Amino acid sequence: MPRKFLVVVDDSPEFEAALRFACRRAKSTGGRVVMLRVLASHSDAHWSGAREEIERQQREEAEALLNRLGEEAMERSGAPPVFLIEKGEPQAAIKKVVGDDPDIKILVLAAGSGSRGPGPLVSAILKQGAHVGGRKLPVTIVPGELTEAEIEDLA
Repeated sequence: MPRKFLVVVDDSPEFEAALRFACRRAKSTGGRVVMLRVLASHSDAHWSGAREEIERQQREEAEALLNRLGEEAMERSGAPPVFLIEKGEPQAAIKKVVGDDPDIKILVLAAGSGSRGPGPLVSAILKQGAHVGGRKLPVTIVPGELTEAEIEDLA
């Protein structure tokens, strides 16, 4: 099986740099991109009907987003990406999917710049170290402001 590059699809401005970098690395190494979208959990049990509707809408939106981004990822990487949707916290979702798929070999994140820092996910991953999903996993942190040409040069 080809090695897989895991990218967390979030709403941060730097996310696209992580996706472009992962696609480029996958193309140059014969790998594949795994795109993970994490949905927030809703735990209000007394609103179960509303919660189910919200979760259904979130899932539809996530599927549409992954399909749209997946077309670009396939163009850039040369292989169809793998789509995953999980509920909960991003770090827990990353641990789960990495634990479930031993072919995921690298987690690719993009760091924000400026006064807002690298972002909560990058900060959390750096604090926990390289143990993800019960095994050591290399993490590539891409500067979020990289241009297309810089990504081509680096990846």
